Amino acid sequence: MTTVALTPVEFVNQFYPNFWWIPAGILAAALAIKLPSIIRLWKDPMLRAVGGLLLLACAVFVFVAPSTIARVNRLTGVANFSGPWVYSLLTAFCASCLLLIITWRNGLSDRSYRTRRAMRGVVAVYSCVIVAMWVLFALADVPVERLRDLDTYYANTPYMREMIVLYLLAHTVAALVTNGLIWNWIRTDGLDSLLRWGLKFLGAGYASQLFFDAAKLTAVAARWSGRDLDWLSTAVAPPLACLSAVLIAVGFILPHAGQYLHGRLHVRLAHHELRPLYLLMKTVNGGGVPFLLRAAPELRLVRRETFIRDVLLPLARFVDEDRRARFHDAAVALGHPPDRAKTLAATAAILDAIDSRTRTPEDDGAGARDTTELLREIGAVSRALRHPEDLRAIRTHTEPHPDGHSLTG
Repeated sequence: MTTVALTPVEFVNQFYPNFWWIPAGILAAALAIKLPSIIRLWKDPMLRAVGGLLLLACAVFVFVAPSTIARVNRLTGVANFSGPWVYSLLTAFCASCLLLIITWRNGLSDRSYRTRRAMRGVVAVYSCVIVAMWVLFALADVPVERLRDLDTYYANTPYMREMIVLYLLAHTVAALVTNGLIWNWIRTDGLDSLLRWGLKFLGAGYASQLFFDAAKLTAVAARWSGRDLDWLSTAVAPPLACLSAVLIAVGFILPHAGQYLHGRLHVRLAHHELRPLYLLMKTVNGGGVPFLLRAAPELRLVRRETFIRDVLLPLARFVDEDRRARFHDAAVALGHPPDRAKTLAATAAILDAIDSRTRTPEDDGAGARDTTELLREIGAVSRALRHPEDLRAIRTHTEPHPDGHSLTG
């Protein structure tokens, strides 16, 4: 049995009934990723706006699926009722994109007259477009239900023709303006790298929408001139819509998810960084932090930091400040930079204090010490413990020679 390869157009036509669930699922996944942050920070209007936009975009692809179109038409009892309904959702999505970009770009604190006027203008214009589409649909005579090619089938029908052109022009204008705002923003200096990449994905997504509009408008215009280019509307536009949905979802999620993942990675790295000092303090204390199976990374980091400081605090009374100063001089003499020499000296002094902790407090000859700096620099001290050869070198450098003098004098 021979297998006939499908052309791209035939492939899209074959999978068209289920094609629209792909972007719907991607957008739903993006919304699910954002949902915990939206619920936790519900008072943040920007997060609510992003969630609403993703929900609206998901609704567009759910209601544009042929099975959903047929179900809505059957429930309402009006042939092609899904047409203006889907167009209205798409138009509202366009307005939401413009509003979000304007607010995101200018900041929530910007309440200038120009910003307020722009936002009111977007709401007014796109509300009028939605109302006009429903009026035109009510005036049009469209008795034959079309699940896939409503745009081209009724391209020459009075009133329906105007409704189709109106929604396509509104969508094109929104994509052009949004794309322009985004690419101007990308060229702004001082942007966070994650935000810049998110904007690039958004820009690519809205550029894909422009190609979607071009395919739809070309197919409709071809009908006006008596030609048949319906495949542009039914086979080329759907993949462009899917690509646009993926890029826009990534663009909105990347800055927020990236910052979240960066924060989690920072916490885990900080926890791992403290491991050498934590293990050293366990030898002093005789035990460590009890293990909690469901503890969040942030909680594990706080518990490790607290344990280290709790052990260091009483240990600090055994620190010999004179030897610490000699360790510092030795580190400088060995060529270490000032900050590195300071950290190595503190680490070597702690190791010395552990060696001499069996002495009684009366024998240590020290009064109260200022441990603020020592407790604050536990990360640097823990990193220094990963280089025992440096610590051995400065401790050896301070050992007295047979003549009774150390190498540091």
